[in-house]
Amino acid sequence: MKKDIHPAYFEDAKISCSCGNTFNAGATKDSLKVEVCSKCHPFYTGSRRIVDTAGRLERFKRRYNLQ
Repeated sequence: MKKDIHPAYFEDAKISCSCGNTFNAGATKDSLKVEVCSKCHPFYTGSRRIVDTAGRLERFKRRYNLQ
């Protein structure tokens, strides 16, 4: 087995969501930024909010003339 090939593991990594929620979890980086978490994800909240990042939905509609 090769030595020193695994990344460092941080037990208490800080994870921050675009909705403002922050929590700690184990990860290979000391801090992570995510777009959707369990506090704002439509599956967990029950809302039918469409999560759109960087205008992908508009680009899809424009490409297939779905306006």
